[in-house]
Amino acid sequence: MQYRQRSVLFAAPWLIIGAAAVGASSGITIADFEKPELLVAALFVGIIIGMAVEQFLATMNKQAWRQRSRSRWENRRRNERIVPRPWLQTPVAERLRPVDAADQLRIVMRSNFTIQPLLNKSEARVFWELDSVVIGCNSSWQVMAQVSLGEILRSADPEAYSCINSKRVDLLLVDGNCQPRHVIEYQGGAHHQGATAARDAVKKEALRRAGIGYYEVVAGQTTPSELRRLVEKLVDKPSVT
Repeated sequence: MQYRQRSVLFAAPWLIIGAAAVGASSGITIADFEKPELLVAALFVGIIIGMAVEQFLATMNKQAWRQRSRSRWENRRRNERIVPRPWLQTPVAERLRPVDAADQLRIVMRSNFTIQPLLNKSEARVFWELDSVVIGCNSSWQVMAQVSLGEILRSADPEAYSCINSKRVDLLLVDGNCQPRHVIEYQGGAHHQGATAARDAVKKEALRRAGIGYYEVVAGQTTPSELRRLVEKLVDKPSVT
């Protein structure tokens, strides 16, 4: 009903144009519109023209609206390609760790393992030299290699403990009661590269707080005589009975 009212109202101005068109084509004057058939013809022509124009304008408006909507959609798609949002990224599946001993056993049984030296050649030379000097100073003391800090340190703070749990020290001096006393780190030629210095700082601070000494043997700088003097200073003299 609303569409019909709109069409009739829109066609009203075209009634005059329709009447003029009928009169011009047939040589009819204004006085002739007193005839009913001519008046009906003029009204019919005006309504048809008005409806046709309205339909044409409605179609044009719909096409313009579709074009604007398409432009906005393409701009949105372009912006999303340029600046990808975190929630649109495809999550990468992480490899799950074995959840129990049975899973671990199955994984180990289908894998191969080879021997890896505990120390490299340079570290091994320092170890044997250090072990010889320590035993010479006090036979109850021992030198241990590649010891995990999680095995010799404890902390009531789980976060602090997790920072040192997996870190290792090169050489550890323990006394006759198997108490950790001193740590000796062997620093090779690349000991200042990457994050090595930062990791050493974490180990050094944790050991200091626990009351364990921290010393460094630098490749090409520390001589055997200097190492001997260091050990003689660190190792307790055996008690005389």
